Amino acid sequence: MPVWMNWLDSGDSAVPVTIISIALMLAAGFLMTRITKKLRLPNVTAYIVGGILAGPYVLNLIPQTIVEGTSFLPDIALAFIAFSTGEFFRLSALKKNGGKVITITVLESCGAAILVFLVCYLVLGLNFAFSVVLGALATATAPASTIMTIRQTGAKGDFVETLLQVVALDDVVGLVLYSIAISLATAFFSSSGFRVSAVLIPLGKTLLLLVLGCGFGLLLKWLIGTRRSTDNRLIIAIAVLFSYCGICAVVDVSPLLGCMAMGMIYINTADDERLFRQLNYFSPPILLLFFFRSGLSFDLGSLVNQSESVGAVPLLLIGVIYFLVRILGKYLGAWTGCRLAGKQPKVRNYLGLALIPQAGVAIGLAAMGARELGGEIGHALETIILTSSVLYELIGPGAAKLSLWLSGSYSNELEQMAPVPETTETGEKKSELELLIERIQKIQSELPVHPETENENAFTEAAEEYYREQTQPQAVRNRRTGPRHSLF
Repeated sequence: MPVWMNWLDSGDSAVPVTIISIALMLAAGFLMTRITKKLRLPNVTAYIVGGILAGPYVLNLIPQTIVEGTSFLPDIALAFIAFSTGEFFRLSALKKNGGKVITITVLESCGAAILVFLVCYLVLGLNFAFSVVLGALATATAPASTIMTIRQTGAKGDFVETLLQVVALDDVVGLVLYSIAISLATAFFSSSGFRVSAVLIPLGKTLLLLVLGCGFGLLLKWLIGTRRSTDNRLIIAIAVLFSYCGICAVVDVSPLLGCMAMGMIYINTADDERLFRQLNYFSPPILLLFFFRSGLSFDLGSLVNQSESVGAVPLLLIGVIYFLVRILGKYLGAWTGCRLAGKQPKVRNYLGLALIPQAGVAIGLAAMGARELGGEIGHALETIILTSSVLYELIGPGAAKLSLWLSGSYSNELEQMAPVPETTETGEKKSELELLIERIQKIQSELPVHPETENENAFTEAAEEYYREQTQPQAVRNRRTGPRHSLF
């Protein structure tokens, strides 16, 4: 029991314990980001490490009852993540991009899944069903680190466009493979033995709830409409998401595919990106609590031990091998996909480096897998994914930035950032000053136009009117407003 709980009254202390624990989780997660920001690491790393430090193996700040009582957080957090993923499935964009991006995405995802499965099952001798689930989890990536790096460097070009499209579709492949893998694993680990119906029934439930998710997307569009206030839009969206998660929890099915379908239907029927932005502003505290709780559940002692139900290999070794093999599988799959899609060498040689990060979706899937598999097997699955995710988040952003630089997508030199002709139309060589002015003008022309809102327009008009009044002669101002009389 945490020391601070001794300061509370011995009576009914459930309410203050819950409130103080949540406050500690939020505060500790935020404080850890101040440290990881100095090290240029993503916030997810801060939340996980903060949870480990606050957990029972270090400071023991959060009671186990809170960890057990917040078992719903993975469902809620993944619902937000999956719904946001649906935004990238615009039918117009999919038709425009054709099958090239789909080819690359399927090959880089399946390349990592197959290679991880083969190494775990054939080389390490792990349980077949456990190896299948690990392989499915290897497909997921963490696009946040890559997108953040692209924004920081201002990278652009074919490499960046291909990368953004691949990371948008990547998690979808992972969600589909995970749904199949977890159904297969639960059937294998069933006490009554393996039966085909044990695989088909969960898959049937998943497909039905996928269709239901599409219906919830239409319902969300109808409820929000076009005249709802900003607050009511957010309330309705969260109510619909939570309702769908509740239905999935009742039938014991992951809400991921359905929430993704809900987001896809909504963006294609309503064409409303603003709702996704609103949810992105609302979700950070929930995601912090989810990742922090994952750190609290992390068992440091089990890393050096082996799980008899999984295999005769320590979990730490499995995590390190999973970490290395997944990187190799991602790189080989991306290279093969780009080669088949006819991408230029700079894209196919370095795309795999940008797909290394893995955090949010994989950790959420591992948490749900641990709950569905249960016992020692589920515990081992979550421990391996958390261990490797921390490693991925340490090197992922650096690898993404390296891939952007090697592919020539960005440069720190002005000559490469804004290339302009060094001679005039008549063949005369331009001066250094002329070249500098042209490069600055080119950079300014490529900057996005910031649309003025109604408030900004009103403020600008008021400022201009005030300026006109102040620049007019005093006699004219007196005629309009009357002379000003002093009290002194």
